[in-house]
Amino acid sequence: MSKIRWLLAAMGAALVGLVPVLGGTASAGADPGTILQFDTMTPVTGPYVGSANPIRAVPGGGLPWMITAGTGSLKSDGHLLVHVRGLVLADQSPVPPALQGTNPIPDFRAIVSCQSIGAGATATIANVSTAQFPASTAGNSDINATVSLPRPCIAPIVFVTSPGGSWFAATGG
Repeated sequence: MSKIRWLLAAMGAALVGLVPVLGGTASAGADPGTILQFDTMTPVTGPYVGSANPIRAVPGGGLPWMITAGTGSLKSDGHLLVHVRGLVLADQSPVPPALQGTNPIPDFRAIVSCQSIGAGATATIANVSTAQFPASTAGNSDINATVSLPRPCIAPIVFVTSPGGSWFAATGG
């Protein structure tokens, strides 16, 4: 009988922990909810290099890239953290040999892309960008910014881009 009581008590504690997820309200000053957390990013490559096949109106960088690691999170209040390591030009043609394995761009930006609902209840894409953040020649950068998210922000994608807005890495794998 004590095993059953223990199991019920454990289940009750687990259910209490789920209440905020299931629709409970957060107190004022509570940490805003995480709407996206990621531990992988994919570099621009293949048919996504260049402007021929943009993703959500964001064109790919003009050459293929590679990435060692990309992690981060997006909060419902728009706070965005992105950490990229080894985001450099790919070790392959058509990248010139002298540039392979390097990052020639001194600053990166991030773009958060959301599907949203526009005027007349139409489906829209809303892309919001951060300011520029320093990036090393080894392709390391930490982006810590707050963007103004559309409401609703459906299926967000985070891009690491050039200052001009071409993406080098995007959430996903």
